[in-house]
Amino acid sequence: MSAAAQKHDVFQAIADPTRREVLKLLSEKELPISEITSHFSISRTAIAKHLKILSEAELVSGRKEGREKIYRLHPEPLSELKQFYDQFWNNRLSVLKHIVETGRENSGLKVIQSETEKKEP
Repeated sequence: MSAAAQKHDVFQAIADPTRREVLKLLSEKELPISEITSHFSISRTAIAKHLKILSEAELVSGRKEGREKIYRLHPEPLSELKQFYDQFWNNRLSVLKHIVETGRENSGLKVIQSETEKKEP
């Protein structure tokens, strides 16, 4: 499969801060590309490329309305992210529950630590 034909997944699509900001804008209302572009210091062409990646991940869609293309958010694919991160959050909550119920912190339960937490003293 060529790079141009490759579909982007949700994780790749939201990896870029500009695309995350586009998603925030579209979470409020449908917007034409001209209005989306006005929120950034990059070109319309660059925004169009970001929108293409978001479209390939099925996070946004665009429809022609006159001379403009109006984009809207489709948040459903973001549930994949929520499920992924919930597994870590649920682990933390289970450990906390055990600590509170038993009153013992060092009970053999393993807590998954983030890289930031591992570096802290």
